[in-house]
Amino acid sequence: MSPQSARHADLDGDVYVFPRHLARTTAVGDPGLDPLRNLGWDLHNDDLGNAYLTAPDGRVRLGYLPESEDDGLWRINAYRDPLGPPAWGVCFNADAPTEFVTAFTTALATAYRDGPDHYLARPVAGSPERDPFLAVDPLIARGWQFDRPSPDTFAITSPDGLAHLEYTTDDLDTAIELDTRDARWHLWAGTSTARPFWYATASTDTPAALLRAVTEAVADPAPLLRWRADTDSYVKGHAQLSPILPPSPSPPTPLDVRRAAASRRPAALPAASVPRWSTTSRPALPGPRC
Repeated sequence: MSPQSARHADLDGDVYVFPRHLARTTAVGDPGLDPLRNLGWDLHNDDLGNAYLTAPDGRVRLGYLPESEDDGLWRINAYRDPLGPPAWGVCFNADAPTEFVTAFTTALATAYRDGPDHYLARPVAGSPERDPFLAVDPLIARGWQFDRPSPDTFAITSPDGLAHLEYTTDDLDTAIELDTRDARWHLWAGTSTARPFWYATASTDTPAALLRAVTEAVADPAPLLRWRADTDSYVKGHAQLSPILPPSPSPPTPLDVRRAAASRRPAALPAASVPRWSTTSRPALPGPRC
């Protein structure tokens, strides 16, 4: 197998989905878990098959909950006191593209290595590194437009009108933010908030750098890889699908060229069948004429 063919065979999908906010989950949790698991976080499972990751200091916890009572597949919380209530919480539902979850957990792994001042950094308006609207910049750069769907909500919407990031200005109850979709930040795709294609939420004190990692992943123009037959992995009827083209053949080697040239030459006759003229041969005399 040529190197190009090997790379093609390794791809986990046969179509590219564009725009990427119209992809859905790959239904494989490992990519989202790996950035934190690679830090040596404790991993355990319950009897239902849910997975839990806990940071060594107990201040960050992730739940991967395919058997939860609601559709909150990914729940990530951080704590100032491991025994106290969460300082912030993020949720991705069961349909959210896995790549967006992985972008968040990758940024969280970096923030955790940098210490509590990073993974517990409250957003601060006007701060060059902590302003909450740093999360909006990647979307604006890709042509998303501001909207005001209600007096207490600012929104920014994708050019196709099918993805939205909303920020509420209301006073919010922290417990409600953590347990429902009524959170400070609401990222979703679809035509109705009641029945979104997928959604993610983040509470008020979620660090701006972590939010920005997600919006950068959403704004990335590169399509996402999926299998055409797995229609649950993209929004059928809305997403654009582009088939993966087979790899270009390898250029011929000098040996290939010689073999091809040899195959085009006419075959030589056996030596014994080739008539030869000899100077010692005498021509046959003509017979008598009648």
